[in-house]
Amino acid sequence: MDTFEILSQLCSAAGVSGAEGSAAEAAAKLLEEYGEVTLDNALGSAICKVGSWENGKPVMLLDAHIDEIGMIVTYITEDGFLKISGCGGLDTRLLLAQQVTVYGKEKLTGIVTSTPPHLEKDSSVAPDLDSVFIDIGFTSRENAAKYVSLGDRVLIENKAERLAGSRVTSKAIDDRSGCAAILKTLELLNGQQTAYNIAVCFSTQEEVGERGAKTAAFDINADYAIVVDVSFARTHYESEEECGIMGKGAMIGIAPSLSREMSDGFISLAEEKGIPYQLEVMSGKTGTNADAIGVSGSGTKAVTISIPEKHMHTPVEIVDINDIDNTALLIAEYLKRV
Repeated sequence: MDTFEILSQLCSAAGVSGAEGSAAEAAAKLLEEYGEVTLDNALGSAICKVGSWENGKPVMLLDAHIDEIGMIVTYITEDGFLKISGCGGLDTRLLLAQQVTVYGKEKLTGIVTSTPPHLEKDSSVAPDLDSVFIDIGFTSRENAAKYVSLGDRVLIENKAERLAGSRVTSKAIDDRSGCAAILKTLELLNGQQTAYNIAVCFSTQEEVGERGAKTAAFDINADYAIVVDVSFARTHYESEEECGIMGKGAMIGIAPSLSREMSDGFISLAEEKGIPYQLEVMSGKTGTNADAIGVSGSGTKAVTISIPEKHMHTPVEIVDINDIDNTALLIAEYLKRV
């Protein structure tokens, strides 16, 4: 399947942290052709045992998180407005006057309230979530509560669109692009011998503490893990030392919390095969599921392979399709190597 189509299908599903059911089901349908898929009963991660496993082969876990940044309803005011809090690291700078979808008893459209510029006393700072309300059109708590419950999730919706060249934008590219890269990896490997028994986890609740990966890694008990996530791509003003370059390939992670053996293996393989890559050096933890997977059970050797992304944690994230495809190619070649 075309990479953009895979990404579009994944990104179109709602999946705010802790309420990823629709997104996990969409991912599970795409995984079904590669093996038996289960949805973890406790936290809802989509887990696939790929193909037929062979005795004696080490187990490799491929992980990408399926949840996305969003909001949660915390209160309904007397006049029917919704108060919210963030699920994950929400960028509050983008909230005011946004159209949102409230996933209540039915889907409702809402607008994040904003003060007209004529009346605003200070527009130089980002709004505090305590001062943000969602207007869904009701004028009383009684009427609003018929459709909305505390704890319902809220999303700024945006569908996948092509930009110039090979770049695309959407909500939830963090980390549905990682899921797409893993699916493309399985497509490349379909029918081929690999050096590992492969398990895939599209994990839930990464944005609120890597919770889905913790439980799935314990259950799968893999020997090795490749965690595919996004990382910062430079736009036009950030430090080149802290960002990757979009279109220049996957970012191979190097960190004290990662397996240097695996990092070096990916680097040498990329050099040998002529697959574009970049390095991402981190001084401690990675801020990804690799942190949880690496210390699961008696320990798992783990590495991060990241896709450069612009405008992280917004509904207009951008990635390059070529980076997704090259990430898949790099991982597929690694899995074939004995």
